Amino acid sequence: MLFADDTSAALAAAADLVNSAEDPDTMTEIAQLDAFFAKHAYTGAHTRTAAELAAVRAQRAPLRRLLTSDRDTAVILVNDILAAHRAVPRLVRHDDLDYHIHAVPADAPLDVRMAVETAMAMIDLIRADELSRLSICADETCDGIVLDLSRNRSRRYCSIACGNRNAVAAYRARQR
Repeated sequence: MLFADDTSAALAAAADLVNSAEDPDTMTEIAQLDAFFAKHAYTGAHTRTAAELAAVRAQRAPLRRLLTSDRDTAVILVNDILAAHRAVPRLVRHDDLDYHIHAVPADAPLDVRMAVETAMAMIDLIRADELSRLSICADETCDGIVLDLSRNRSRRYCSIACGNRNAVAAYRARQR
């Protein structure tokens, strides 16, 4: 199933944010938040402060819970996020992007925009009954989130590093 670009982008950003808490933590400095902001093409307010970094880091656990929830729990969490932030969906067009949905103002705090964008993206997964697109990394030593938007649903690892580590381990086991 193909999802809208903003849905795929929000889910990828949420998975990356949640996975930044894995060892080693990759969201400890404002420069890392800046790189994350640029990588995921966020727009709007970005204060580049320690408080903003702390607020974004605090979103990791709630977003992990949302991304790993069963369908009924995900519905409750999505509704709670949207209500808490008084999300009002509207179509916007900016930069080189065609119309897509924003549900909070561009000047809302970055952590709020991340939470609401993730909730909006989860609506598409819930309605399509596609929560199986989200899973936990198949690497036994990793708890990372896997976002699988491939046609054949073959993605098993949260990162290339986990995939490579398991491929090397399998190769070495075969060689024994």
